[in-house]
Amino acid sequence: MYSKIIAALTLCLPLASFVPAGAQTQPDSPASNPDEVRVLSEFFDDDTVLAIDSTKVLPDSILYAPDGRLWSEIPDYEAVGFALDTIVELPPIPDYYFMPAVFDHFEFADTVRISDPMFSGRPELRWLEELNVIDRDMAQLRRHVFYIHPQTVRYNTAQLLKAPKRYETTVNPLDHKIEIHETIAIPADHATLTAEEVKKRHWIRTFNASLQFSQAYVSPNWYQGGNNNLNMLGQLYYNVKLNQEFHPNLLFDFTAQYKLGINSAPDDSLRNYSISDDLLQLNTTFGIKAAKRWYYSFTGQFKTQLLNSYTSNTRNLRSAFLSPAELTAGVGMTYNYANKNNTFTFDASLAPISYNLKICTNDLLDETAYGIRPGGTTVSNYGSTTELKLFWKLAYNISFRSRLFSFSDYSQIQADWENTLMFEINRFLTTQIYAHMRYDSRGVRAEGTKWKKLQIKEILSIGFAYKFSSI
Repeated sequence: MYSKIIAALTLCLPLASFVPAGAQTQPDSPASNPDEVRVLSEFFDDDTVLAIDSTKVLPDSILYAPDGRLWSEIPDYEAVGFALDTIVELPPIPDYYFMPAVFDHFEFADTVRISDPMFSGRPELRWLEELNVIDRDMAQLRRHVFYIHPQTVRYNTAQLLKAPKRYETTVNPLDHKIEIHETIAIPADHATLTAEEVKKRHWIRTFNASLQFSQAYVSPNWYQGGNNNLNMLGQLYYNVKLNQEFHPNLLFDFTAQYKLGINSAPDDSLRNYSISDDLLQLNTTFGIKAAKRWYYSFTGQFKTQLLNSYTSNTRNLRSAFLSPAELTAGVGMTYNYANKNNTFTFDASLAPISYNLKICTNDLLDETAYGIRPGGTTVSNYGSTTELKLFWKLAYNISFRSRLFSFSDYSQIQADWENTLMFEINRFLTTQIYAHMRYDSRGVRAEGTKWKKLQIKEILSIGFAYKFSSI
């Protein structure tokens, strides 16, 4: 209803003036159409009297909309002109609209007519339409000032003076010269700090070192019996690989690791400890890209142990350095996958042409147990190898690493599957579960058991750790 009042007042502003009720104001002559006055009176309060200019009559635009309907019959949301639907506060006009007028560019007049509706009546578009109304009105105001009253526009961007230059002087005492340099002002939005140049990191390195242990104490009178024991597991892991962000057509990965597990041996009359795990292992993969995520590759592996290991309660040597040792190399194809955040990586290498060398250099060991002829130190085999490697960071402090390696000379097969689940308690404390399964088709049945071809080792430990990574 208020919007209709505004529309009526705006349209009849040149023709009518308002006076308080009770004033002695009378028109010079009555209106030519009393019905029009009656209809127009619906827009005003009872205490307001509308005085009509005696020289003019009310135009039809005051009483009727362009489509012929009376203003009183038009719903609020269809109100036209700048008299809108209901009294709703528009967003505040920005402060820069009230600054001195500065002519900066020419623009064509808006083709929207003042009688065109500016509100659709859809509530979800109200905020956008209100902003458009402000921009439209202010654009019309600027054009009116620029083209109708140009004498009020004091500034023009094309004629404004440039900011004065600033200079600084430096005195050179060696040659007695004074040099003058212009000081270039830095814009307010310009960065005041310059970042150091980031060098390309072609190699990505990772190093892990951990020392984990478990301990148990049993008093001599414990009702179930038992022995005291202390177990320790140390591990060193180093990995370096080529950064594929800068070398997308090459693949290089090298890993060196050493594990040493020592257990107390209360049942061994000759030694106070026994070695449960002793492994030095080197792995490498080199590839040249063949297709998407596929590489022509070379894979290699070498593993042995460093310390001597004996059978319990005897001086019989069970294994030693390079006794046994194993070298495997092959050529084939490698599939490499890594997700965007490098939290999951998977490599699969298939080498149908592979070479395997087994070594036993200690004369105190039976070399025939490793397939070497009596009196010899090495034996060579040809076949195929398969290597699957997976790394999965399940959470920020939980990671899983798995590796499956197998070699077959088409008459026998040997496979190792290593799995490590690590929980990082904090920066220096970790807990890990290590499981190693080994399958050897030439395995010998252990005395008094059913275990023959399949071998299993599992270790649960907690201890100290240090980790370094270049990424």
